[in-house]
Amino acid sequence: MTTAWEAAVEAQIRSAQERGEFDNLPGAGKPIPGRDTPYDEGWWIRSFMEREQIPSDLLLPTPLQLRRRIEQLPAELRDLPTEDAVRSYVAALNTEVVAWLRTPTGPRVVVRPVNVEDAVRGWRADRERAAPVVTTPEPPRAASARPRRRWRWWRR
Repeated sequence: MTTAWEAAVEAQIRSAQERGEFDNLPGAGKPIPGRDTPYDEGWWIRSFMEREQIPSDLLLPTPLQLRRRIEQLPAELRDLPTEDAVRSYVAALNTEVVAWLRTPTGPRVVVRPVNVEDAVRGWRADRERAAPVVTTPEPPRAASARPRRRWRWWRR
């Protein structure tokens, strides 16, 4: 026996089918993805992260995130334009490291602040390696006292 609201829902579905709203839906006629794989409790979070393109690094505990950021520091610094920008970036990272060291959470992982001077030195070395070789143009030749004679093919 159907209730009144079930009948109303069925009527709406029927009218939508008659209007063709269910025609040509994406995935029509294709198997349901993941149907043959064993059940995974975290399937919804994985599909959400893939759909929203969220990096998996965000799932790591804080000390591992900090370690990864410190390992990737030279690549991050390479794009910064000035030495002051490098110093401020490293200072912000060190602030996060010190905040974690004061109240550590998660697994016990060795994380130390980055030496600012070493980071700046590495940034300078990367900039020098990546800088294109610029050749200076030759200075113009000194003009001679006598004007240069122009030859044309019809004056021969």
